[in-house]
Amino acid sequence: MDLNKKACGLALGIIWGVTLFLATIWIIIKGDGNTLIKLQQFYIGYSISWLGAFIGLIYGFIDGFIGGWVFAWLYNIFARKKSE
Repeated sequence: MDLNKKACGLALGIIWGVTLFLATIWIIIKGDGNTLIKLQQFYIGYSISWLGAFIGLIYGFIDGFIGGWVFAWLYNIFARKKSE
């Protein structure tokens, strides 16, 4: 059985994007974002702010989509080799 690459990418993209968005909002409300601030090195334009939360949502979706797509692609390759 093959995994659908697009569906897996969308699922992980949504999960990672929303997680990054909510984590940023949480840090805005609670304070102290020493760990999350390091994402500025990878996500250009990201910051601990309301705008940064939406930028993180977009970057997180793109990152998660690519990761999910690659995961499904590799899974399909290895699942075929095992079944042969």
